[in-house]
Amino acid sequence: MQSADLSPRQLAVRVGVSGKTVERWVADAELIPHARNREDACEALGVDEEMLWPKAVKDRIKSGGDREIVHSYPYRSSCPSTVWAELVEKSTTDILFAGYTNYFLWIDQPAFASTLRRKLDSGCRVRFLPGDPDGETTRNREQIEDVALTVSTRIRITLEHLGKLGAHEEAWKHASPRRATRPVTSPLSVFRFDDEALVTPHLARLVGHDSPLLHLRKFGGTGMFARFAEHAEELWSKGVPTGPRAQPP
Repeated sequence: MQSADLSPRQLAVRVGVSGKTVERWVADAELIPHARNREDACEALGVDEEMLWPKAVKDRIKSGGDREIVHSYPYRSSCPSTVWAELVEKSTTDILFAGYTNYFLWIDQPAFASTLRRKLDSGCRVRFLPGDPDGETTRNREQIEDVALTVSTRIRITLEHLGKLGAHEEAWKHASPRRATRPVTSPLSVFRFDDEALVTPHLARLVGHDSPLLHLRKFGGTGMFARFAEHAEELWSKGVPTGPRAQPP
């Protein structure tokens, strides 16, 4: 404040707080203001936040297992559709949609089928792992959800879209032959995009878009990303082929 030629009261006016509040900041080194107040104070004083409140900066640095968490969302529907689009777009090796219906992708992503064809043409592996529309698990889930657009209908819409990719040999090769229905129920959806993933742990009696979502980025070979990716691969390995041209692995 001396270097900026500001008194506590003058700084308080710049930040939008009381003079006593600024005095408390000065007197108590453990007191950390709200993020917006810290930002305004740093701008008024012409210094970095780390100089004034180093603990606040340190607390934001991920140093443990949470370093793989890019972002968390309380609802899958609160994750912007642009995040999904960007993850698909930058994937070059492996895309796996291991959601129970995967229905929302065809609704939320413009020209999704064209995007899949383009990724396949570029050599990217694209796989889908929906549930069995005629399975007992699906029927049970329909009773729990009790919504007009049933689980089996949503799965069949996905399978219909995948079937239309049949005219595209590579699309059928990657998106369908080993692909079709989950062998077991798992209250978890994993959507993998090379070394990143969107994971939804499904909550009881809630449809997928009402359950939380984690955006993960791989860091090492034994972290959260690796464990969820392994889970998805195990489900895939036990999957049942679907489609008129599908052959058992």
